[in-house]
Amino acid sequence: MAGRILVIGSSCVDVILQLDHLPVTEEDMHPKSQRFRMGGCAYNAANILGKAGADVTFVTPVGMKGLFGPFVLRAVEEQPWVHPVRLEDAENGCCYCLVEKDGERTFLSVHGVEYTFSPAWMQDVMEKPFDFIYVSGLEVEERTGDALTAFLEGLKGGTVFYAPGPRILTIPAGRQDRILNLHPVLHLNQQEACRFTGLDDPETAALSLHERTENAVIVTLGKDGALAVDGRGRKAFAPGVQAERIVDTIGAGDAHAGMMLYGLARGMDLERTLTLANRVSALVVGVEGASLEKEALMSLL
Repeated sequence: MAGRILVIGSSCVDVILQLDHLPVTEEDMHPKSQRFRMGGCAYNAANILGKAGADVTFVTPVGMKGLFGPFVLRAVEEQPWVHPVRLEDAENGCCYCLVEKDGERTFLSVHGVEYTFSPAWMQDVMEKPFDFIYVSGLEVEERTGDALTAFLEGLKGGTVFYAPGPRILTIPAGRQDRILNLHPVLHLNQQEACRFTGLDDPETAALSLHERTENAVIVTLGKDGALAVDGRGRKAFAPGVQAERIVDTIGAGDAHAGMMLYGLARGMDLERTLTLANRVSALVVGVEGASLEKEALMSLL
């Protein structure tokens, strides 16, 4: 039987600007296009899980003031696995995604209430225990990160799945240690793992992180695939999957994390799960933004 998954975190609007190149000081540019898409690390992971048929519950705050909150609410209310927390006197931010012609992206994130947390929001969803609990570094770093960390520490069961992202180097050390003391499954990219450990080799970095958490560590390697160390220190690797086309790289890492959770919750072996996650990431870079159509995702399962 598949495990139950709880995802806590942000849903936001990605404002995607297609550019030839990043602007420089005093340059006058005309983007090729501007579009609104749903995003947020937690949303992207939960969206993949929900469309794949996982038993997932996603708790996300939505600020109803301003331009972006109503857009987010309309989108998440269509998805039965989402539990939006409406905050009438708060405002959502957004993420400006500057996408260059080679598909690489640069983010300018304006944070609003979507990255905050209150334990009161969890009362309606905690009747049954969860097997996995996803959090990202963005929420841990925020002003309510201590409350989120304390909530995780107070859980009586379940494994934390922690995707710190590039914020891994800026999260307060004491708060980071508290998260790592929970023995989470870690999901990072090569740069994050190496910079955090001070090691040059991603496999060595993964082993070092495993020694700290005593649990699985997944490290994505871009086009070269992904590697992992399981809870017993055994290594696994899956090569990269060639994308048919690259529109942008927005959300590829989040989708990878979501599919790793999907496989772990089903008891799939690590190498098979890595392969599936790599295949999904290769599809995500072929669409604008982070969301796949359900039919495209189900074709891989």
